[in-house]
Amino acid sequence: MKVCLVGSSGGHLTHLYMLKPFWQDKERFWVTFDKQDAQSLLKDEKMYSCYYPTNRNIKNLIKNTFLAWKILRKEKPDLIISSGAAVAVPFFYLGKLFGAKLIYIEVFDRIDKSTMTGKMVYPIVDKFIVQWNEQLKVYPKAVNFGSIF
Repeated sequence: MKVCLVGSSGGHLTHLYMLKPFWQDKERFWVTFDKQDAQSLLKDEKMYSCYYPTNRNIKNLIKNTFLAWKILRKEKPDLIISSGAAVAVPFFYLGKLFGAKLIYIEVFDRIDKSTMTGKMVYPIVDKFIVQWNEQLKVYPKAVNFGSIF
């Protein structure tokens, strides 16, 4: 199984990295911002840099859509996992077209309302994971796996 882990640097990247017991024995690649924390954390990992800022930035959404097309055609992941933010959107929608399974993990600090990215990918994901029971009211088809931390 080949896994694509896609997300913004910072807390989103930390969330994905904390899933290491799941992804450590799988072929994988990362898509994130080319920032100091990502460079340090992923120094021994296969990483693609995406365009940022992404939130509410149409220009970079378009650029990341073309980037997603290129990367997904080359890598052909079986599974795409993200915890946000906006960079996940083009990877999820194009990944769905390419036949990848999609898992989205809603962020820990949103308890009773959705994130923009969560709202956008919720209709197409194969598994939507939340970390609080309160989030199940916002995302009724989600699964609560509890805290990643």
